[in-house]
Amino acid sequence: MLKQIFVRSMPDFGLLLLRLGLGSIFVAHGWAKWQNFEATTAFFASLGLPQSFVYLVAATELLGGLTIIGGMLTRLASFGLAIIMVVAIVQVKFSLGFVGGYEFELLLLLVALALVLLGPGHFKFLRFGPWSSEPL
Repeated sequence: MLKQIFVRSMPDFGLLLLRLGLGSIFVAHGWAKWQNFEATTAFFASLGLPQSFVYLVAATELLGGLTIIGGMLTRLASFGLAIIMVVAIVQVKFSLGFVGGYEFELLLLLVALALVLLGPGHFKFLRFGPWSSEPL
């Protein structure tokens, strides 16, 4: 019986590890963007992106990372982060090649897409309430 419970929980533990890893990376990067807002704005401007994108990306990374860690709106937040990674790869990293270029962003993209497809799993912060059914 205990073995059956443990085996059935393994995919949920795997999803929890993916959420903790992806979420913490994006929380750290989102926070860094807010802390270095002028430098981030200048970098985005060098790419031809408007300042409003800085707010959008920084908020999505920080808040999206937090919600993914908590298992709330995981699919929606992961989708937003996947879009950010596609833009980062295309706009910044692709010309640098795979190794030393876009391999990390590609990994983040693939983990985000996996969470879009699989959802948060059983282990999440709020298992009741408006986020419990994970409709998005």
